[in-house]
Amino acid sequence: MSIWGRIFAGTYDRMMARSERAGLAARRDALLAQATGDVLEIGGGTGVNLSRYGAGVRSLVVTEPEPPMAHRLQQHIAERRPDARLVQAPAEALPFEDASFDTAVATLVLCTVADQPQALRELRRVLRPGGRLLFIEHVRADSPKLAKWQDRLLPINVRLGHGCHCNRATLDGIRAAGFDVLEVEHGAIPHAPPHLRPLIAGVART
Repeated sequence: MSIWGRIFAGTYDRMMARSERAGLAARRDALLAQATGDVLEIGGGTGVNLSRYGAGVRSLVVTEPEPPMAHRLQQHIAERRPDARLVQAPAEALPFEDASFDTAVATLVLCTVADQPQALRELRRVLRPGGRLLFIEHVRADSPKLAKWQDRLLPINVRLGHGCHCNRATLDGIRAAGFDVLEVEHGAIPHAPPHLRPLIAGVART
């Protein structure tokens, strides 16, 4: 793991704090209130979602492939959600049987996975028939002008954002993976730089 990876993990919560306070946290609360049954969250990061899961959740598994993030996540699991289980694995190779979960959660992670189509296929594979994917992701802008800037800034953003691809058309990717998008809201991440601001939040079903 690179030095920047350790720094990124150690500063992530502080970097996101202003956006969370200005509305991102409320989006998380509203979305994750819908999680039920056996739940899988991919790319759990530092564990910002842990305390947001409600009584409808029967079991919670959180994956995180990056060791510095996983270390912080494990600490926060012990503090906030001791019944949750951490599995250190990439989203593209989930170590679970087919049809293992009722709900999958992806929040600000599908921009960073190395192979987004494969990650989405894996999510669909491990969800039970009729299972739901709850997502909050920053995405490629609808504005051609801003989208062009996202393309130009991509090489820099991938480095500074520790793998974050700022120009991914993630909603199209969710549909291409075979999910039925039940609801989607288009918005913006408050206080984020313009090329990281376009946001989608919603629910898809297998």
